[in-house]
Formats: sequence, structure tokens, C-alpha cells
Amino acid sequence: MSTALAVQPHDLLWGMPVFALTEDAPDWCIEAISLGHPVVVRRQRVAAGLVAVGVRGRSRDQRYATVMALADIRRRVRPEQLVGPVKHNANNWPALRALRQVRPLMEVLELPWGVSGSAGFELASGIAALHQDSDLDLILRTPQFFDRQAAAHLLGALDDAVCRVDLQLQTPMGAVALREWAGSSRQVLLKADDGARLVDNPWPAFESVA
Repeated sequence: MSTALAVQPHDLLWGMPVFALTEDAPDWCIEAISLGHPVVVRRQRVAAGLVAVGVRGRSRDQRYATVMALADIRRRVRPEQLVGPVKHNANNWPALRALRQVRPLMEVLELPWGVSGSAGFELASGIAALHQDSDLDLILRTPQFFDRQAAAHLLGALDDAVCRVDLQLQTPMGAVALREWAGSSRQVLLKADDGARLVDNPWPAFESVA
């Protein structure tokens, strides 16, 4: 796969070799990569030719931050590729039922959206990651200003789902939690490649309408 591939946060990537891990990588991390598990793209500035990624283990506390060479990418799955009808799952976890519930709400927005987190990982890889208490993590790509009243309306609709739905707005500057943008605080936490910071408006080109 081309090293010029424009990967984005929450993309799942396959192909990372075990030898690319640093010496301090824990045993569970080495096992996951040895088994061919995908890694997830995270936000961090890294050197040219590399992408910041995270390795998932079997438990919530097993998360390992590292980097991957773009040249090693053999497959990529984006969150937007996971919004179709959910294939039969014997466990029928609440997060998957919630995805069926919210799909019509998300499609009405006519903006690119996708599934991330544990649900996205399991849907893309077939590797068990969900459990009874898992949230449903979603992303919504919002290249233009997303009105705070519209955010509150969307949040209210998502809160009717069978489990908690955490949605991140992907703005030109970084990511903002829908729950924060729909709230009353003047500033919200923006997660960007160079770190997290409080901002008044995550859409700088639309400062006048914030």
C-alpha cells in the first residue's frame, strides 16, 4: 500500500511487524501484533513516513501507544466503512443494537460518519472486543461549523439508544466530544495532533458564527 496514504485518527491498520515494536512493549502487545491484530490510528505528530497508532489488548487497561511505518500498511478500514447492516452476532451486544437504532438518525445528517472504539474494532476485525457494558463510539466528520443547538438535538436523540453513545465531532482542528459541544460551557476540549486544549470554537474559519 502506498506510503502516501492519508490515514486519519480511528482508522484501523493491518500489517505492523512485531520487530517494529520497541523493547519495552508488554507481552500482551507482542502477542496481539503476532496474531495479526490491527492497530488504531491516534492523534500525535510523528516523523515523516510514520503514523501514530495504538495497540489494543484483551482488557480495557491494555493499551499501548507506538508508531507504525506507512510502508508496512497492508490494509486499512475506516470508520465510515462500518456503518452498514450489522452481521449476525451471537451475543447481540447492546452497542450493536444501539448502532441499528441510531443509523437512521445519523444518515439524516448527510455527513460522513462511522463506528470507532470497541464496536468498530470488532466489526472490522471479527476479534471479540465488546461486552455487555460497552459504549457505542461514533465519529461524525464536520468540516464546516456544526451548530450547538443542532448538537444538543442530536445528543438528545442518541441518548434514547439502548446503551451510552459517545460521538466525536471531527473538525478541521481536531476532535470534540458532542456532549461537550452540546453543553453550556463556553470552551470545549479539542483533541489535536499537537495535544489537547480548550477552545471557544473548533471551526476557526467560522469564528464569526460561534
